Amino acid sequence: MSTKKSMYERIYSVVSMVPPGRVATYGQIARIAGRCSARNVGYAMSSVPPGSDVSWHRIINSRGSVSIRSHGESCTAQRQMLESEGIIFSNRGIVNLDRFGWQKPQLDKG
Repeated sequence: MSTKKSMYERIYSVVSMVPPGRVATYGQIARIAGRCSARNVGYAMSSVPPGSDVSWHRIINSRGSVSIRSHGESCTAQRQMLESEGIIFSNRGIVNLDRFGWQKPQLDKG
């Protein structure tokens, strides 16, 4: 068995670092996880099984909005989950990424 983490495991590991009350973008998660794209992150988020502890709802698009699901499903539940954590949406459904965006803490190299 390979010791390398699968792409989804890497993505889920990064997503688990996003704290309540913060959001990250698909592209941001892809850059941190490495060797994947924002689209891969979207696929990983849509593959999170019900009841999982992966905080998929904290991942939004680069415009600061909740993405419509591939089947055209409403994203009301995701927005409600974010609002319950204190995330505020504008009248146009946009999250201010400067205010609510998550920044991965840098490791001290000293």
